[in-house]
Amino acid sequence: MTRVAFACVAAMLSLSACATRGALRRGLDEERAARVAADSAQQVELAAQRAELAALRTDLTSLRTEFGAKIAEVANGVQFALPVHFAYDDASVRTADVAALERFASVVQKHFSGAKLTVEGFADPAGAASYNLALSQRRANAVRDFISGRGIDPSLVNAVGYGETRLVNRGAERDMPGAELNRRVVFVIETPANANISVALRDE
Repeated sequence: MTRVAFACVAAMLSLSACATRGALRRGLDEERAARVAADSAQQVELAAQRAELAALRTDLTSLRTEFGAKIAEVANGVQFALPVHFAYDDASVRTADVAALERFASVVQKHFSGAKLTVEGFADPAGAASYNLALSQRRANAVRDFISGRGIDPSLVNAVGYGETRLVNRGAERDMPGAELNRRVVFVIETPANANISVALRDE
C-alpha cells in the first residue's frame, strides 16, 4: 500500500471513530435529558398527589368539626354518617341539614367524582315494621334527590331504606330522648382502593 493510500485509510478510520464518538455522545446526552424529564414529571405528579391529599384531609376535617360527621373506611368504600335526621313520621329534608348536605355534595364531587354512592335511610321503631321500611325509603329518596340537585350525577346515586334496623338508640321512638338519631341517613361511597383516603383517615 502506498503512503498516500495508507494516509487515506487512516484518515477514514479517524473520521469513523470521531463519528462513532459523536453518536455515542449524542445518545448519552439524549438519555440524560430523557431521565431528567422523567424525574421532573415524577416530581410534578408527586406534588399533585400531596396537594390532593392535603385538600382531602382538610375537607374531611371540615365535615367532622363543622358538621359532626363520622367517617370510616368500610369493606366496599367509605362511610359518612352525617347528623342528618328527620322529624317523627316525616321524610322531608330539614332546613337545619341543608348546609351539611351541600358540603357533603361538594366533597363528593371534588374527591369522589364518578364513584357510586348509596344513601341508606332509617326509621325509629314506632309503628309497623313495613311502614317504617317504606318511610326510611322515602327519606333516602329525599336525600338522594337533594344531593342530585347539588350537582351529583343521579345515575350514580342509589337510595335504600332499611327501616328500623341498625338502631343507634335501641327502643327510642317518637319524642323519646335519642329517637331522632334513629331517624337518619348514612352515606356509603363505593370507591376502589384509595391510598389518599386511607392516609387521610389514618392521620386524622
